[in-house]
Amino acid sequence: MSFYSDTSTEDMSEELETLGWYHYDLSRHTAEALLLSNGTDGSYLLRNSNGGVGCFALSVRAKDSVKHFHVTRRDNIYVFGFNQFSTLQDFVNHFANQPLLGSDTAGTLIVLKCAYPVHVEEPSIYESVRVHTAIQTGRTQNDLVPNAPSLGTKEGYLVKQGAFVKSWKQRWFTLNRYELKYFRDKMCEEPIRTLDLKACSAVQFDYTQDRVNCFCMVFPERTYYLCAKTGVEADEWIKILRWKLSQMRKGR
Repeated sequence: MSFYSDTSTEDMSEELETLGWYHYDLSRHTAEALLLSNGTDGSYLLRNSNGGVGCFALSVRAKDSVKHFHVTRRDNIYVFGFNQFSTLQDFVNHFANQPLLGSDTAGTLIVLKCAYPVHVEEPSIYESVRVHTAIQTGRTQNDLVPNAPSLGTKEGYLVKQGAFVKSWKQRWFTLNRYELKYFRDKMCEEPIRTLDLKACSAVQFDYTQDRVNCFCMVFPERTYYLCAKTGVEADEWIKILRWKLSQMRKGR
């Protein structure tokens, strides 16, 4: 049995459209990447959950993690636990003063401080975005303005050709801001090298190597040859790296 009439659904849609922090079908994984990369403690956003019409998830950054809370709309009322609110803004206003209780055993208290805006220029390949364990902290609320630094984080294993001995070895790569780092493996804390993308002039598929799914990054002192497991993954790396380069050129 559905709780929703056409009028109720229409009213809900109109309210959601007025929220600058409703991110539609953003996935849980992507919400975490957004808030950890660009947000600050107390940053929050609303997204659809898998429960169907009227089921939402409030994702909130709490220090270096993101907590998710279920919010349901029934009979024109938003239900959160034992609390009911007539509008989502009432919900936010309430919990700006009354902390949310995190789901962890430590009972983390979370206050809603800053809405994370939906209108921020960001790349279109979020589903492959992951955030490395070394999260940068100390950002301010100024990061949440509409022209906030756009998201561009990705990580994963790539096979890299050596500089002198032309052998191929698997390395763990992380992309954050304008730095591409690679590590001996995923568990290593210190990178083997950090590449400054500001010095990179081109990223493109490469067909000169005797390998598939290969692409190259051109730097003044060296061209790096990298291979992904699949063509789709290689294409994702190329797209996000090229997007990074275009963002830097816009800023010049």
